[in-house]
Amino acid sequence: MRTIASRKPCNRNRVARCLTLLLTMSVTGIAMAISSAERSLFAATNQARTGQGLTALKWDETLAQAAQAHAELMVQNAQLSHQYPGEPDLAPRAAQAGAHFQTIAENIAMGPSPEVIQKEWMKSPQHRANILDPNLTAIGIAVVERGGYLYAVADFENSVDSLTPDQVERTIEKLLLVQGVQPTPGLRQDARQTCEMSHGIAGGSKPRFVMRWQSSDLSGLPNPLVERLRSGEYQTAAVGACDSANAEQGFTTYRLAVLLY
Repeated sequence: MRTIASRKPCNRNRVARCLTLLLTMSVTGIAMAISSAERSLFAATNQARTGQGLTALKWDETLAQAAQAHAELMVQNAQLSHQYPGEPDLAPRAAQAGAHFQTIAENIAMGPSPEVIQKEWMKSPQHRANILDPNLTAIGIAVVERGGYLYAVADFENSVDSLTPDQVERTIEKLLLVQGVQPTPGLRQDARQTCEMSHGIAGGSKPRFVMRWQSSDLSGLPNPLVERLRSGEYQTAAVGACDSANAEQGFTTYRLAVLLY
């Protein structure tokens, strides 16, 4: 029995994996192909989490696809590794499969049964930490059998919605309205161009305050911006979103600029 866990701090990131085979079941309302071994590991993982008072992980088919490709490489190489020669690192290959995340982690193993693999993962501090990480929200699992052994990959992530710039801007505009500031769509292009700049202000509208930031969490405004808004000095604002530099790596963050008037 061999297991390896990966926990990389790169951009607060970590990596996890799983593999898919034959049976059909429905998880969170989505029909997918999943083998009995994968279903067993999925159920055991969520049982371990709920037993600790944690939220169960959702199944993510994009993670399962990425895990499948890696599990097949594990079988071909007949050894465990998080990355083989010529293979992208964990985050890029999850991104290539279509995953969007703030954090990513990976467990891999070879063993005689799902029960043994799960038991060994829970005995290993790093594997257990991935399984019981309260910040992770989704999982994809792949299992490939070869020579009487199961090669298992479990990919975990803190998933992030993939939003268009318009959707991001509307989300922030709603938060500004709560603060009593009226968005000005006519100045959105100035804000978008300002977002692309490292300093300075685009256009000729002359805002009284400008803030740029990058985050994967759009549930609230940055504290410095909230403090400015609480002063009551501003009545209108322009919001602009621009492309994130790390989008190709799968780490989904949003770059924004808000111009206050």
